[in-house]
Amino acid sequence: MRRTRNVKIVATLGPASSTYEQIKALHEAGADVFRLNMSHGTHDEIAMRHEIIRKVEADLSSTIAILADLQGPKLRVGVFANGSEELVEGASFRLDLDDAEGDAKRVQLPHPEIFQVLEPGASLLVNDGKIRLKVKDCGPEFADCEVVVGGTISNRKGVNVPDVVLPLAALSDKDRTDLEFVCDLGVDWLALSFVQRPEDVHEARTLARGRAAILSKIEKPAAVRSFDAILEASDGIMVARGDLGVELPVQNVPPIQKRLTRACRAAAKPVIVATQMLESMIESPMPTRAEVSDVATAIYEGSDAIMLSAESAAGQYPIEAVTTMDNVAREVESDDNYRQIINAQRGAERATVADAIVAAAREITETTDIKAICCYTQSGTTALLVARERPPVPILALSSSQITARRLALSWGTKCVQTAELDRFKSAVVNAARAARALGYAGPDDQIVVTAGVPFNTTGTTNILRVAPCDERLIFSTDPE
Repeated sequence: MRRTRNVKIVATLGPASSTYEQIKALHEAGADVFRLNMSHGTHDEIAMRHEIIRKVEADLSSTIAILADLQGPKLRVGVFANGSEELVEGASFRLDLDDAEGDAKRVQLPHPEIFQVLEPGASLLVNDGKIRLKVKDCGPEFADCEVVVGGTISNRKGVNVPDVVLPLAALSDKDRTDLEFVCDLGVDWLALSFVQRPEDVHEARTLARGRAAILSKIEKPAAVRSFDAILEASDGIMVARGDLGVELPVQNVPPIQKRLTRACRAAAKPVIVATQMLESMIESPMPTRAEVSDVATAIYEGSDAIMLSAESAAGQYPIEAVTTMDNVAREVESDDNYRQIINAQRGAERATVADAIVAAAREITETTDIKAICCYTQSGTTALLVARERPPVPILALSSSQITARRLALSWGTKCVQTAELDRFKSAVVNAARAARALGYAGPDDQIVVTAGVPFNTTGTTNILRVAPCDERLIFSTDPE
């Protein structure tokens, strides 16, 4: 299936999108990656959706990536005797470890780890920040707070602690069980919630044992502060703007999004911009103009992927939401300003032979009539380096590894093709020409750029660039053995 855009679309599956017909329609409408949200659904339901995705992939001869999003630890207050209470600005309110039912003066917070690190002056946010508390006094088992922003507090509402690094692992017992389950299923990416430090990523990688790539969700201020180290430890990044906007002032989120997106591109690692992108389409067949501008901004910034959450998982118009994203992406990428912005963001550092090869490939496509860049890649690194260049032509990533091909489905502008193992460059050029023609990227009279590494099927050996015709007769008459 050929896409006419570069940015990828991630669609979350759920009650509104669980059947074969629905998932197939979502892929045909533009979804390149399907997200399985481990916060919702049983293992049986997750396994069923995984099986359907793979059937759609086989039936459409397409390459689809599957992203399993781990829930992470959830911090919640206890229960109230009346079910809920109204907190008034300026009032005092205590959080403690006592499991007695709460009232207007106190409620349980069953997380001793929080009390261990709280200090006077720290903020506590309840119910997605709708209620804000300021710690006045605290100890190992309590926190006496002032209500800064009041409102209704009810049973088991979530709590955010933005000012401190919590002594909590990113992986709860549930996450560890879920991680093992989805890795055995064969997902391509693991999204890790509640990341605060690079050690959280290292732990997940150890447990995954190479069965899935690790994508870190940046949703806490601590992760923003440690972002460079987290990026180095991760295979990809998700800018989870919803939680960031709870724990940080909302005006801080756009510049953080821009900074993180550019850092990911410089590191040649995929980045997803997520949360509330087309939120109104949960209930409306049309988005707001502001939402369309938000999606467009992420595309102009060069994001690898943009994501739908409840819009496709539980909304009334999942197909329309994907179609809207696809339409916005194609319109933005056809704008002359898009290419100018993308080019202006490109870094100039070239540290390796592979860096130089892919930069040269991109420069050739900008100065001559080249239809595609075809790169042979074993681990996916070369394709990611080509994608970092954001070339003006399609990227065909050819790999003998199905795992690599699927993971690259998340990467900007990359069409993944699984191919047999090769041992000669001439065979690689022929296969690349055939793939470019078969997918409609080039005709027999056109030319492509081919990059590869010798020896073949060895990671990290990209060292050849060839401008090649798509006519096999010309290849055989001009290519050396």
